[in-house]
Amino acid sequence: MAIEIPRTNPTMSDVAIVAGVSHQTVSRVLNNPTSVPFKTRERVQEAIVSLGYHRNMSARALATGNTQTIGVLITSATFAGPSATLIGIEQTARSAGYWVSMAGLTSDNPQEAHDAFSHFISQGVTGIIAIIQTQSALDTTLNASLPMPVVFVTSGFVPESVPRVDFDQDDAVRHIMSILRGLGHTRIAHISGPLNDLHAMIRQRVWRELLLNDQDNPAPCQIGDWTAASGYKATLELLAARPLPTAIFAGNDQMALGSLRALGDACLRVPHDMSVVGFDDIEGTDYLIPPLTTIRQNRLTLGNAAVELLLEAIDGRPARHQIIPAELVMRASTGAANA
Repeated sequence: MAIEIPRTNPTMSDVAIVAGVSHQTVSRVLNNPTSVPFKTRERVQEAIVSLGYHRNMSARALATGNTQTIGVLITSATFAGPSATLIGIEQTARSAGYWVSMAGLTSDNPQEAHDAFSHFISQGVTGIIAIIQTQSALDTTLNASLPMPVVFVTSGFVPESVPRVDFDQDDAVRHIMSILRGLGHTRIAHISGPLNDLHAMIRQRVWRELLLNDQDNPAPCQIGDWTAASGYKATLELLAARPLPTAIFAGNDQMALGSLRALGDACLRVPHDMSVVGFDDIEGTDYLIPPLTTIRQNRLTLGNAAVELLLEAIDGRPARHQIIPAELVMRASTGAANA
């Protein structure tokens, strides 16, 4: 007599009956497929497809205490860098069987961060990836007593006992300065991001350290806010001072874009009269006039690494820090210094 299985909301037991295996075997196929012989696994998978079976993740979470969800805390998603990192996190998490829940912070108010943590805890997330760009948010997150593993994506200081991933910001700035010096530039101005931003802080610090012994360079610096408009305004301020710089190192590509516009409006040729370097290699920088020399940071790789570190932490493996090399991309916006 044929076994009649209801096709509405089929259960794991229904799958087991159709596949001719035990309930436990179906569970192993779903949770640890390599532990089941291929032929058996194939029968179970065919039964799952034929029945239209979908796992009840809520019930599974109650039974195992694992929601297969990763929380992502981000202090800024308004620029290309953090947004691309989120894509890398989501893609890698999904391939590992995890979903992503995101909370964005709009200020440095610690209460906002605590509310986000409470939200993640109530969701039962398995772990948190914290993309931190300000010192205040970093301090708040480090001091929070969270009941799950946390991985930091940040340029700030994190103890060795806590997993962290970032690009090699220090080395990237050294590459920029080395190239500009090699082209004969000594008066190298800098347009920094906001001073409460950890990326801006380290880029400005390394730039200034490399100029300390250069008596010919007054180390001019203007502060922007990562936008093209602020880069434009900062460049006009640099052009109003004397002596003029021979090169401008902008803390990100958007500010470099504003700088190129300001130099054009001032009838200065790039790179003949002044060189410009950006940071991030956002989409379209190779189509600017002239194409922008910049630092390429593969944000998808960064997101991938963050998820891998979190999965290691979830498995109870020792914390580690991973620093990813950045790549200097030479284009036509840099040339020999012209006194």
